[in-house]
This record gives sequence, C-alpha cells and structure tokens, in this order.
Amino acid sequence: MQNLHPGDSAIRLEFCHWLHTNRQLRPLILFTDEASFTRNGINNTRNSHRWSHEIPNGTVETNFQSRFCINVWYGMIYDMLIGPVILDDRMTGQNCLGFLQNELPKQLEDVPLATRIAMYFQHDGAPSHYTRHVMQHLSDTFPKRWIGCGSTINWPPRSPDLTPLDFCFGGLMKSEVYRKKWIHETNCSLTYWMLSPA
Repeated sequence: MQNLHPGDSAIRLEFCHWLHTNRQLRPLILFTDEASFTRNGINNTRNSHRWSHEIPNGTVETNFQSRFCINVWYGMIYDMLIGPVILDDRMTGQNCLGFLQNELPKQLEDVPLATRIAMYFQHDGAPSHYTRHVMQHLSDTFPKRWIGCGSTINWPPRSPDLTPLDFCFGGLMKSEVYRKKWIHETNCSLTYWMLSPA
C-alpha cells in the first residue's frame, strides 16, 4: 500500500518487538486515524482497468469547479469502535489540538474509567500530529503512554498495516460511502451511513 523507505524495516521491527513484549497492553491501545471523503470518490488509476473490444476508452469524471471534502476521525480500543466524528475543517496542528482537548474526552465517555486511566494513545505520522503543542498535550495527558512521531514509543512511518483501523475499518468505511459515485453536498449520505444502526 505504501512504499517503504530504506531503514523503515528496522523501525517497524522495533515497534512490533515492543508490541509483542508488551502484549498485555494491546487492550489498552486506542488506535486512531482520519480519512478524507471527496465528491468524486476513490479513483486509484493504478488499480482501475477497463476492458472492451468495441470501445477501447473509458472516462472517469474527476474534477469539479469546487472541491467538496470532509474529514472523519475514528478510533478503536480493543473491540470498541470510537466515533466516527466528522471534523469541521482540515486537520491542522491547531485543529488537532482542539480535537484532542475538546472532542476526544466526549468520545471516550463510554470507555471504562480503568481503561481510560491506563490507556495508550496511537496516531500516525501525519504532519498535524507532531506539532509542538500536540506533542506537549499528549505528553501531559498520556505520560509515556502515547505512540507516534516524537514519542518515547515511535510509530513506524508508512505502516498502515500495523493498525486495525487502516488494515480493515478505513477501507470498509470508504467502500460503503463510495458505493454510490456521489456524495450529497450536505454530506447526508455519509452522515446517514455513520448513524445507521446497520
């Protein structure tokens, strides 16, 4: 899915060794991720093939005059899904900090208190995740218990296969949302799918 760079394998192995050595912590790790949803859906030209004897061309509409995009945050701790949460704006360092301070505590209200007290927080290497204020907040809130760039527990770059969200849930959510080509301008389709009990 992502091209590994030289040296990535050693960092991935180091994290996997830490996780294996601390197996008792697995139920306490809150894995998190964000996903973007656009009007024109998923269009991966490398994986898109069209075969035809009569009309050898295929057209995919990709550009609009204005780009519609929303961002969604979601998390998972043990067997419990947290969110999803539709974010108001793109994820900058300031917005990430605001989310961690104001929205995340609300999302964790159903998590047992004993779990929240001992919880480890994981996020990937998105630039908004390792601004100085975000890292300071995480160090204050989860002292030596957060996983990410700049933490004592380093998250390996380009490693979506190491989190259950990227490995499974993110793809499932996108395939469900993009089952139809369009997303309504008021994001009703996405909101309905997220709130639907099925």
